Amino acid sequence: MDAVWIIVSVILLIIVIALVYRLFKAGREFAQWREKEAERLEEARKQAIVQSRAVLGGKFTEQMAPYLPEFNYDPTEARFIGTPIDLVVFPGLAEGEPKEIVLIEVKSGRSGRLTPQERKIGELVEAGMVRWELIHRPAAGEEAEVKD
Repeated sequence: MDAVWIIVSVILLIIVIALVYRLFKAGREFAQWREKEAERLEEARKQAIVQSRAVLGGKFTEQMAPYLPEFNYDPTEARFIGTPIDLVVFPGLAEGEPKEIVLIEVKSGRSGRLTPQERKIGELVEAGMVRWELIHRPAAGEEAEVKD
């Protein structure tokens, strides 16, 4: 009977050692995974900061474009819109005689490509698909005039 207890004890001891080894190995693997995830998260944060700075820098450049040396118009004649184009310039407006209307898209850094919407707006302007409309609201107490 003592031999049976010894064999059972040895088998149980081997099982316990195997379980402890497996738990230790799993803990080590988890620690390695957690370390890699922390590194990946830190890299993602750094990338997000870089991207955010690039976007903010681009937006700043868009608004400051009328004051840059390469801007070929009077800054007082430029109006910032932001989207879908950045600026509308009315050359000659400062002298009271606007000569044309110029739509400007500002690109900085690596963002040199136009978006599909910006490209389409450029195509519409080039094709002459631009027009003037006047919306005239009646003053308070007046009736709206209906034109046939």
